Amino acid sequence: MKAGVCHILVKDKQQAEELKRQLAKGANFQQLAKKHSLCPSAKKGGDLGEVKPGQMVKAFDNVVFKKATLTIHGPVKTQFGFHLIKTLYRM
Repeated sequence: MKAGVCHILVKDKQQAEELKRQLAKGANFQQLAKKHSLCPSAKKGGDLGEVKPGQMVKAFDNVVFKKATLTIHGPVKTQFGFHLIKTLYRM
């Protein structure tokens, strides 16, 4: 199995929740990722490409491979910070 994933990584939960509110109001995920994400994937609008189970940390994997696709999940806490995760597809 593999999945196409994009995410936004920020330092604190409050910022993640604020970005999630903006997304719920129709903000563009890629633009917010480019502006706010701390991950190198920010340059690509938060696009991580395809990931396989076990490639990411467990909390991230659980969202990507167990939660609904095309929905923004989070904030999800990892050792890197707080993620908003959107799984584009699974195959």
